[in-house]
Amino acid sequence: MPAPDVAALLLELERSEPEVADEARTAVEWLTGGEPLETVTQLDVCEFLWYTLPIKVDGSWERIADALGRLLRLGGLDRYAALCVSSTTHEILRTYEREGEEAGTAAYQRALEATGVLPPDVPELQWSTIMGPEELGAHVACSAALELAMLTGAEFDGQVGLTRRWLTEARPELGGDSWLHRVQGERLNRWVLGRGPARRELAQPFEVRLHAPVPAEPLPALQGLLALAASEEGVPLRLPPSPEAVALRELAEHSLGAIRGFGTRLVITAEGRKLLGSPDLLWETATGLLLAPGDHELSVSAGEAALLLLASGDPMPWPTLCARVSEVIGGEGWRPDDVAGTLATLLRQITALGLGVDLEGTIRLTPVGQSAALAALRAHALRPRKYVSV
Repeated sequence: MPAPDVAALLLELERSEPEVADEARTAVEWLTGGEPLETVTQLDVCEFLWYTLPIKVDGSWERIADALGRLLRLGGLDRYAALCVSSTTHEILRTYEREGEEAGTAAYQRALEATGVLPPDVPELQWSTIMGPEELGAHVACSAALELAMLTGAEFDGQVGLTRRWLTEARPELGGDSWLHRVQGERLNRWVLGRGPARRELAQPFEVRLHAPVPAEPLPALQGLLALAASEEGVPLRLPPSPEAVALRELAEHSLGAIRGFGTRLVITAEGRKLLGSPDLLWETATGLLLAPGDHELSVSAGEAALLLLASGDPMPWPTLCARVSEVIGGEGWRPDDVAGTLATLLRQITALGLGVDLEGTIRLTPVGQSAALAALRAHALRPRKYVSV
């Protein structure tokens, strides 16, 4: 049965309890944004009460929450009305008032997670804190599915299991598409648009190529090092003095945490055994280093431009690569002061992993290196958008 019309409910409230009608009108306008009341979910109510109300709405917060509760109860939405006057709501609003926005927001996040209707991060998707329309639609739909499952008492395989199924299954309301595919398409498109015309032109051909996952490839040099470190003998601390061997050890020890020093040897760590036992995880983790999210944003932008230029496998002279990357990131608003130094670090990783060769100053990715470049670019393009402070 559809929820009652908001305008009709407000008229009835004005007749029965005129002293709270104005606050109720303010609250329901913020809550619904003009949409029918029947579209409101528990997540919507919680986010309004515990975040929007204390952050964006002027007036007595508890009085406004109480007025909204009366309106919702009048409309037969008793469960949502109870949230408006719950001890949790009162405590969160008092936290904002007494301790400030940061403490209030932290209390809101804790309470929201405790509701069980907040879709969790899953292996296929980490939710953004800044969502586009498709991702917001997926998040709202998934939250509604979690709420319904808990409300009806239906058996389901936990929040993670239900979220994964809701994201990956073909949905009739999407014409047979999945929410995951929609969200990934939105993120890829956002990534292609990027900053600057040179960057957009370079990334445009990759939008379709990066839709599908890149199959894992073997990484013999890294796998061989980890296998040796897992043996009884381990790896001698004094490796052959080639730049590639030293770079591979540094990558495995410091970037991956897969090996560590033990006396006169290098031995495998628990993380290293996990990587060695899963070629897919090893591939995902190693290729992710090429555009490590912890690096400075300028370094990531330069590395991204370099991988876009090299992913075809065509050889490129080092000066040309540096000049092209400088042009691209300059168009994004960066001052390319030390592009050569940044790219040298990337090239060191590429050669250590056996993904490319440097022949007399000309750089070329191997076929496996081309796949690694695509995997790194795809992971970077599909990353969740976060506020800088998150």
